[in-house]
Amino acid sequence: MAARNQGAAITLDAVASEAGVTKPGLMYHFPSRDALMVALVEYAACQLERRMAALLGGSDGTVEERYRSYVQAAADGQNMRAEWALWFHSSCRAELQEAWSRHLDRWLLIPEGMPPARRARLLTARLAADGLWAAQASGVGAPGKADAAAIVAHILGLIGEGGAE
Repeated sequence: MAARNQGAAITLDAVASEAGVTKPGLMYHFPSRDALMVALVEYAACQLERRMAALLGGSDGTVEERYRSYVQAAADGQNMRAEWALWFHSSCRAELQEAWSRHLDRWLLIPEGMPPARRARLLTARLAADGLWAAQASGVGAPGKADAAAIVAHILGLIGEGGAE
């Protein structure tokens, strides 16, 4: 809904209408717009986390494997616009940032003591994936399918296999 409405405000009336329920029915479950937004972010973050977990095949993976799963999930096109709209909306709302963090911190945490060059590669890869995600979701400067695949391959190459440096 957020993606379809091109950034227009998400109101309780609009959500109730979209869901096919009355506004009082919606407010029974979500007493405020803030509660609804937290629930939407929780849902989107959980969906992204599930896609990353599926890419790992059920293991916890190394930090590099977790970052590769993030890059692939961020670029896979599933729920991209809705997730990005919610991510962007979270930029100035601490409770929404916390909801994303609850799901993504374990995937994106870089262990203390990691060599600086390895750490920089991981952070660069993540930020590049975020940029690709933003471009594809917004349609602004979005690469074509072949270019996007090449960009993902390049980002994955930045991550490397890990190990000492």
